[in-house]
Amino acid sequence: MAAGRTDPVVNALLEGENPLQRASKYQKEFNTLSDRASGTSLIVAAVIIGAAIVASSWMLKASIDAGSAQITAAAGQMEELTAKLNAPPPKPQAAARPSRPNPNKKYTVDIGGSPTRGPDSAPVKIVEWSDFQCPFCSRVGPTLDQIEETYGDQVQLVFKHMPLAFHKQALPAHAAAEAAGMQGKFWEMHDMIFANQRELTEANYLAYATELGLDTEKFKEDLGSDTVGKRIAADKAQAGKLGVTGTPAFYVNGRFLSGAQPFASFKAMIDKELAN
Repeated sequence: MAAGRTDPVVNALLEGENPLQRASKYQKEFNTLSDRASGTSLIVAAVIIGAAIVASSWMLKASIDAGSAQITAAAGQMEELTAKLNAPPPKPQAAARPSRPNPNKKYTVDIGGSPTRGPDSAPVKIVEWSDFQCPFCSRVGPTLDQIEETYGDQVQLVFKHMPLAFHKQALPAHAAAEAAGMQGKFWEMHDMIFANQRELTEANYLAYATELGLDTEKFKEDLGSDTVGKRIAADKAQAGKLGVTGTPAFYVNGRFLSGAQPFASFKAMIDKELAN
């Protein structure tokens, strides 16, 4: 036996203890320590498992809350979409109309190839938008005649077509005047139509054309021609850009004057323009 090393069996014999008894004692101590160790492990395991359960519960609750929020948001979007689908279609917005012409402003008015009466050199030009079926347009006729008699070559009258939509007989009358103008007789047809404003018929226009010595076959062709239609449409478009909505409407050297005004209203404007 090596020095310094003691055999437990020898020690048990020297101490008078049965080796089997000592072995049993050691086994009990070992079992006790094992039980303690096992109990500690179980406690640690239980703590870990409990923490895991708590964490899992928290994560599950968070997931449920997030899912609920998503479901709520989706439901709101579905309700909004359903409301849009069930809503009546929006009404089309009317095109914005130009503002009414300002009488104190001077506008640029293109005369173009419109019928004129009076010299191109006249210092005052009066441009009229007119409707052959409009009673006020007919009423202002004598006033325009008085202007010509009073001012002579100092004034030029310009005619622009503006057959209003609610005057169903106006457009054919304007076509007749324009067709006569293509044979150099616009103002003569203009005067005859206004003189018989209550009888606006194609038969009468043909009769006037015959009376004026026009080529009636050409006159009839021109009545429905694109050339005549485009001239009338161009005048109406120009009126729309200037904000003209009713007849008669006048521009005296670019300054607006509305309606069948008396001679005095025209005179004041003409005299002011001549003075300038």
